[in-house]
Amino acid sequence: MWSTRLAFILAASGSAVGLGNIWRFPYTAGEYGGGAFVLVYILCVVLIGVPIMMAEIMLGRRGRRSPINTMRALASAEGRAPAWQLLGWMGIVAGFLILSFYSVIAGWTMGYIFRAASGLFTEIDATGAGEMFSGLIGDAERLLAWHTIFMVMVVLVVARGVAGGLEKAVRILMPALFVLLVVMVGYGMQAGDFDTAVAYLFEPDFAEFQGKAGEAILSAMGQAFFSLSLGMGAIMIYGSYLKRDSSIAQNTMIIAGLDTLVALLAGLAIFPIVFAHGLAPDSGPGLIFQTLPIAFGDMPGGSFFGALFFVLLLFAAWTSAISLLEPLVAWLVENLSFSRVRASVLGGLTVWLLGIACLLSLNAWSEVKIFGKGFLDLFDFLTANILLPLGGVLIAIFAGWMLSRASSSDELQMDDGPAYRLWRLLIRYVAPIAVGIVLLNAVGVLGWIGLG
Repeated sequence: MWSTRLAFILAASGSAVGLGNIWRFPYTAGEYGGGAFVLVYILCVVLIGVPIMMAEIMLGRRGRRSPINTMRALASAEGRAPAWQLLGWMGIVAGFLILSFYSVIAGWTMGYIFRAASGLFTEIDATGAGEMFSGLIGDAERLLAWHTIFMVMVVLVVARGVAGGLEKAVRILMPALFVLLVVMVGYGMQAGDFDTAVAYLFEPDFAEFQGKAGEAILSAMGQAFFSLSLGMGAIMIYGSYLKRDSSIAQNTMIIAGLDTLVALLAGLAIFPIVFAHGLAPDSGPGLIFQTLPIAFGDMPGGSFFGALFFVLLLFAAWTSAISLLEPLVAWLVENLSFSRVRASVLGGLTVWLLGIACLLSLNAWSEVKIFGKGFLDLFDFLTANILLPLGGVLIAIFAGWMLSRASSSDELQMDDGPAYRLWRLLIRYVAPIAVGIVLLNAVGVLGWIGLG
């Protein structure tokens, strides 16, 4: 069990807060015009993310096991088909695949900490920034070293257990992450164009949506869902360690609020720097690794604050990564009677080996394609576009339709009042339909029928 409610909130927030908040959210907001996207994103968090997160925590606490065993036990208790345990398997496989390439990307972050600190960003131009990034991902040996170090960091935390590892880590890392983020926002206020950034993020201009409103809304729904770490077993296993007297609804609102706050603060840290240097806010995935180094290289104290920013990114990646490994470790401990240390090492080693394929797909194995994609891109596509949204839809269906009204109201500690009825409406109809649309769009069905 988590020792306190705060420990659970920090851990679940750490799982949710990751590269998706500090890397993906700013460039996605930039691609769709800033404020209008942010408004739609927040609505999606409230209407889709919060109900599904409540459902996933509820299922975890009611089952008190790893995701696979939880779904098997709950399906049996409700008289449902045992095939529902496949939902648990999907979550563990998704987390396993995500961690294999997440570790590689976290390795890029570690590499950039030292590049920033050593002054390599100083007076760098777009060509130099592009060459720096290309040189990093093209160096298989260096990527392997960073990938290995990061996986060792993850295994060391998970191996120490819930109280001694996960809880101690998040009690240090999450406050440190928020402090670093606030420092970076303060730096943006002093050295960047903060007023323009605030207007860009918080003054919706729906003219930016013209011609791509459907695409932007789908992207906001996807970002809201993935940002909260839903559908991969992490929130479910963390919920299984939650004490019975802790309110799931209140905890979920706090976690979703903190996750959204981090995303917005990341935008307020990044966009002032981008605008102050006349750089493009819609520069896509390269915003962090190719656009920001140019800005840091031209700013007072850029080497120090550039390194600090990438330390922040590393902390966010680390808190998410430990939650991705935990469901697999819990299953190995429950089903194969492994010690936690042995399960953590075995799970971490397997992820590490799979990560080698991901990092080699960026260089030595760049010609190796499966369905036209390298290993890293393939794992990213399978998890983000198929496994996670499918898992989210199934969580919503099980919690809303398979679990009895008495069971869900009991676990959520809600009587049959307006709040419970609203959650039940959202989890039965709104959330599964919305995430289902994201899934259909991701696999190309909407485009095929002319709706994408």
